[in-house]
Amino acid sequence: MKYTAPLILLLALIVGVYVGVELLNLTFVFGIIIPVLAFSVFLIGFTYKIVQWALLPVPYRIPTTCGQAPSLDFIPRNRLESPAGFWETVLRMALEVLLFRSLFRNTRAEVRPGPELAYRSNKWLWAGGLVMHWAMLVIVLRHYRFFLEPVPGLITALESMDGFLELSLPTLYLTDILFLLAVAFLLIRRFLSVQIRHISLPQDYFPLYLLLVIGITGVLMRNGIKTDVAKVKALMRSIVELRFEAQQGIATSFYIHLFCVSLLAAYFPFSKLMHMGGVFFSPTRNMANNNRAVRHVNPHNPQVKIKSYAEYEQEFAEKMTKAGIPLDGD
Repeated sequence: MKYTAPLILLLALIVGVYVGVELLNLTFVFGIIIPVLAFSVFLIGFTYKIVQWALLPVPYRIPTTCGQAPSLDFIPRNRLESPAGFWETVLRMALEVLLFRSLFRNTRAEVRPGPELAYRSNKWLWAGGLVMHWAMLVIVLRHYRFFLEPVPGLITALESMDGFLELSLPTLYLTDILFLLAVAFLLIRRFLSVQIRHISLPQDYFPLYLLLVIGITGVLMRNGIKTDVAKVKALMRSIVELRFEAQQGIATSFYIHLFCVSLLAAYFPFSKLMHMGGVFFSPTRNMANNNRAVRHVNPHNPQVKIKSYAEYEQEFAEKMTKAGIPLDGD
């Protein structure tokens, strides 16, 4: 049930959108109201989470390191594995965010006959995750053409590079194919691996189902079920400009696509997807390992009044005398 329940829920919502648009003509609800509410929840929730994390105290310097820290001059240090300065830390964070460096270094443990615990490389997970995230980034950037007029040259150039293979007419973008393959791989991996399936929760499957539906409906609208792109852009522009003008004659597949995107946006701040912003606030990643060079004092420690022994003896002299403890003045 933990992987069928999210799918049934998502399919029921899609049927609801279809009925609402096709039979009840609720284009204003699914084209304006729901997207505006969903992205408002996304912006408020995302901002709240970021501010909440930013205000959390981090009293201890706990960077994760596995390389030689700065020491004696003749001992070579590892600037990337054990960054000691600001720019070295920025470089390590950049490699983490852009190339998933820690996931690339991840190994897979398995028990072999014997029994014997063996470790081996696990690069398929890294490749699938990297392809999915980068393809999603390019797809999001390409969609800016629906919100901007005139379309910036950078977006046009990105579209040309993405569709350089010209596999079909209209152009089938390479990132669309890679995105669907990567999401399908990550989903199938959760089904086939007994260990991963055991620790997976419904909230691990739901975003993958949602992304898969978003990708499929997006490709179908461009290469299968045609929709009026001009009206879609007019609708998106009306939302951005706060005019909120519904458009008639747009295919139902677009409203399903838009609803799933809105659902993902509203779900985002309350899910594990918030790792997009949380990675920048990870104290094990965003701190320099300079404990040997700089003394770090916990600013949250309570102030303790320290007494000298003479002050201590003066305060408790009578009790010390009764207890037979000699005083310095004796």
